[in-house]
Amino acid sequence: MDESRENQSQSVLYGINAVKEAVHSRPVDRVVAREGAGGRRLQEILNECRARQIPLRFVPRRALDRLAGTAHHQDVVAVCSEKTYEELEAVAGWKIPALLVVLDGVEDPANLGAIVRTSVAAGASGVVVSERRAAGLSPAVARAATGALEHARIARVKNLVRALVDLKEQGIWIYGFEAQGSTSYLDLDYKLPCALVMGSEGEGLHRLVREACDQRAAIPLRGPVNSLNVSVATGIVLYEALRQRAGVREDVEGGERVTEGL
Repeated sequence: MDESRENQSQSVLYGINAVKEAVHSRPVDRVVAREGAGGRRLQEILNECRARQIPLRFVPRRALDRLAGTAHHQDVVAVCSEKTYEELEAVAGWKIPALLVVLDGVEDPANLGAIVRTSVAAGASGVVVSERRAAGLSPAVARAATGALEHARIARVKNLVRALVDLKEQGIWIYGFEAQGSTSYLDLDYKLPCALVMGSEGEGLHRLVREACDQRAAIPLRGPVNSLNVSVATGIVLYEALRQRAGVREDVEGGERVTEGL
């Protein structure tokens, strides 16, 4: 049987880091490696599979290419349960003060994966994506996130503007980022519960999303370029938030914010 058809209802992940984290974090049906492949990192995955009694298969490169849907799989693929989206309220409320990344139509899986990885590294509450005209969770996103997808909390919403209104009602400030922003990103107060709204690669923030923001800010550019990649811009803003929150102890899953040395 063609494994690519067999796995249509499951998630097929590829790449050393993505497979390694999946083996540790979610149910894995089997791991498939290229015949004759070696290396320390691959061997660690194979050893972990044997320890967890996860079935292993070894196949020729062309079969692995077909299963992964790409030749850039680093000789290993995991067939596992799909990464599930969470409810917006759960993602927004599990850390206090909230720090969300909201993506308005980011379509490139590489950008989404990079943003997921940075959001996890910066300790953000999670990522919110829209159902329409946007990248969803996929093997390419998992590969770009290099394992961080397993640790991310991600909500997918039908109506992004409605979601922003809901977040406002929960006391979360909505900060939008675009070149035409009226203030610098450095002037925002990230110690407040906040959602950072980043626009799509081509259009930036859509009009209704822009109007739903409490404040809109820009990242100053000093060179001849007139814009930044959305994943780069997200990282810049997240780490400014992290800098400002250096004296704030976060309460996970409810409670009051405690400030220390502010």
